[in-house]
Amino acid sequence: MFPLFKENFRIAFFSIKSQVLRTVLTVMIIAIGITALVGILSAVSALENTITSDFASMGTNTFNLQRYDSQIRVNGGEREKINPIISYREVKEFRDNYEFPQTQVSISFTGTSRAELRHESEKTDPEASVLGVNENYVSNSGLSVEEGRDFSIFDIENNNNVAIIGADVKNGILEGMNPLDKIISIRGVKFRVIGVLESKGSTFGNNQDLRVLIPLQVARSMFTNSNINYNVSVRVEDQEMLEGAQDEAIITFRNVRGLNPVEENNFGIAKSDDLLNRIFSITQYLNIAAWVISIITIFGSSIALMNIMLVSVSERTREIGVRKALGAKKNTIAFQFFMETLIIGQMGGIIGIILGILIGLAVSTSVGFDFTTPWMAIIWATAITIIVAVLAGSYPAAKAAKQDPIESLRYE
Repeated sequence: MFPLFKENFRIAFFSIKSQVLRTVLTVMIIAIGITALVGILSAVSALENTITSDFASMGTNTFNLQRYDSQIRVNGGEREKINPIISYREVKEFRDNYEFPQTQVSISFTGTSRAELRHESEKTDPEASVLGVNENYVSNSGLSVEEGRDFSIFDIENNNNVAIIGADVKNGILEGMNPLDKIISIRGVKFRVIGVLESKGSTFGNNQDLRVLIPLQVARSMFTNSNINYNVSVRVEDQEMLEGAQDEAIITFRNVRGLNPVEENNFGIAKSDDLLNRIFSITQYLNIAAWVISIITIFGSSIALMNIMLVSVSERTREIGVRKALGAKKNTIAFQFFMETLIIGQMGGIIGIILGILIGLAVSTSVGFDFTTPWMAIIWATAITIIVAVLAGSYPAAKAAKQDPIESLRYE
């Protein structure tokens, strides 16, 4: 059995080599379809990995009070109701009145995203973001302090001029030195560095490492814009209590805003896993697009592959007659041509998988996604090429096997 298989494989490979141009064109058509499938699925997988890693550390036991539930909607041309900003008075009152057990409340706001940080003669380039936060911000946001320490309640309540910096700030103005206890300047105000955040990288062009955290009240004294929108994050120790904590937060914030029972909420509430689910629902459309593009291309490649095999059968009619005259069975002839189809299909699949992975890697690298080998896409691509080979090769193989040996020997 094995010698026969080896012989058929050798003959099939020799036949493919003798038709280089047609084989290359067919292989490339198959490869384009597989490249589209693997490339898009690789990029989408990298996007999902990045988003998941960014939110996983926050866990599913954190929710946020925010200005809107989701993106602004326009319904039938009507103007969407504009919710008021979340003011400092409101977040302070919420924190003082929210008494759900085993929870901690984080308050923060972005003072500016274009601050120039200085240390002696060094300054940040590009400019950094400055956030005013309370003592719970780092833990509620899924961040961790790699060097030094987090803010203490005494730092926040005493309005100490201390700061926690991002990894890129350290590598910029404090490169090559121990950053702890160094003095940095923000708008002329001096801060002592007490910690460095673990690197989070860049997502969608937003560099999360180019930022500095300072105590909330100190930030409020530096950034006095009247329409600052504050962020409130609530972390629940026990996930089983999450729904109850959310309900209590809604009731508390409705009371803060003085809403009566018949009025709708003029603020939003969102869990980190809700955001993940919304984003993943969007990436599903990209997956569908990948399948549609690849199926159309692969359908064309299967027709091309069937055509080249039918031409091959016609050109090798005399060869088929000689082999049958020498005792080759129908199954042996069919298997020979089927083997040729399978080899061409797998060559296209391998090239397509390699190109698709390289494209996915290039896209992921250029936008800062966390690329991982798309094993599921590779498995699907391999299975598809086998199916294409089976479908495209069955008819030509059957046609070759059914040829009459006497008529075949008379051919030409």
